[in-house]
Amino acid sequence: MMKKFFIIAVLAILTLGLYAQDTDEKKTEKVKKGWNVGGLPVVSFDSDLGFQYGALLNFFNYGDGTIYPKFKHNVYLEWSRFTKGSGINRIFFDSKYLIPGIRFTSDLSFLTDKTYDFYGFNGYEANYNADWTDDTNADYMSRAFYKYDRKLFRYTVDLQGKLPMDKFGWAAGIGLYNYKVGKVDIEKLNKGKDPEDMLPDTLSLYEHYVNWGIIDEGEKNGDFVTYLKLGLVYDTRDNEPNPMKGVWTEAVLSYAPSFMGIGKDYEHLKFSLTHRQYFTIVPERLSFAYRLGYQGTVAGTCPFYLQPNITTLILRGATSEGLGGGKSLRGIIRNRVIGNGIAYGNMELRWKFARFYFIKQNFYLSLNTFVDGGRVVQPIDFSKANVNPADVGVGLTEEDLFSNDDETIHLSYGAGLSIVMNQNFIIAVDHGRPIDKRDGKSGTYIGLNFLF
Repeated sequence: MMKKFFIIAVLAILTLGLYAQDTDEKKTEKVKKGWNVGGLPVVSFDSDLGFQYGALLNFFNYGDGTIYPKFKHNVYLEWSRFTKGSGINRIFFDSKYLIPGIRFTSDLSFLTDKTYDFYGFNGYEANYNADWTDDTNADYMSRAFYKYDRKLFRYTVDLQGKLPMDKFGWAAGIGLYNYKVGKVDIEKLNKGKDPEDMLPDTLSLYEHYVNWGIIDEGEKNGDFVTYLKLGLVYDTRDNEPNPMKGVWTEAVLSYAPSFMGIGKDYEHLKFSLTHRQYFTIVPERLSFAYRLGYQGTVAGTCPFYLQPNITTLILRGATSEGLGGGKSLRGIIRNRVIGNGIAYGNMELRWKFARFYFIKQNFYLSLNTFVDGGRVVQPIDFSKANVNPADVGVGLTEEDLFSNDDETIHLSYGAGLSIVMNQNFIIAVDHGRPIDKRDGKSGTYIGLNFLF
């Protein structure tokens, strides 16, 4: 489990911000002009992945200031590495002014994850045994048992324009994805470790699924995929990064045609519907926000490595994946809830408890409490005919791997702190805990932007 042991910028801004807190709540916020930049060093440690180092920068152009806090252009850059090979390389651009009348959003990323999470399919119908990954437990198998190696190259372009109906818009886009999937490189992760800390060279759940035919030969190594997107948007938000009122709803069809990369057996069509709504409780101070989402497979067969992908027109982080993890169900282990169709919801109270002007920038601090939930509503069908529990461990039965429990909602709760500069650059820290131990223990996430 990754442990963030310090982030200099967060602590510095928080400390100085509380010291410089403005007691005059009615003081006019200073208008920003031109280019403004926010940055954050990335420093962490993972016992298997090694040290993480890097930085992220977020540039906002406010033009002559007449549109502030709205921006003309948003450029986001992130580069980070773990010493054992995982990393993020990302360039993101968002503008309503590059093309007149069109919102243009583009993302170019290369993401490498040496221990990408995989817990099986259909939520609670797949058993998760934490003891198998706990090296202090007698039933320990490997810390990498529920992992596989994933490399993802991604290039997306999304366009949004207005329709004649007030607040309604159209959306269209294309996404190019190249997935490279395989077993965890145990030798690489063990390099430089003491013998007692090394990962055992044993098969992972992903490898067992491949051997049993649950994951087919045609999908086990990933592939090049093109998504064509077409959608409808309704947006009445008063402020995009953290609205105090309004509605933001997206309905999107995503089609992966075989003639543009993916194998014919895996051509498919997905539909996603995401509704978000925001309410003011105390003007400029306290708001309530919720998000409801659905994504389902309308036609065809979606390969397993694409199932975690959750369609969105504007990425708020390096990935939009789940269910489970910092971008969907906080506190629940990443990718715990995977199916052909998923439904989820998030509820948050957001309290802007401090405002101040520091280093010639406008800041506010926000605390939030939340409840997240989601479940599989359209299961993945697969055969267990070739399953042999003895392949996993002596004395195991099928019930150790596949539960007889029906899928139900996965719930988590938690709280967070956000540090916001000029209403757009947002450092967010969230900590969540699951209600059910079958979903893990907890999760802490440090990144940019409110969840929705």
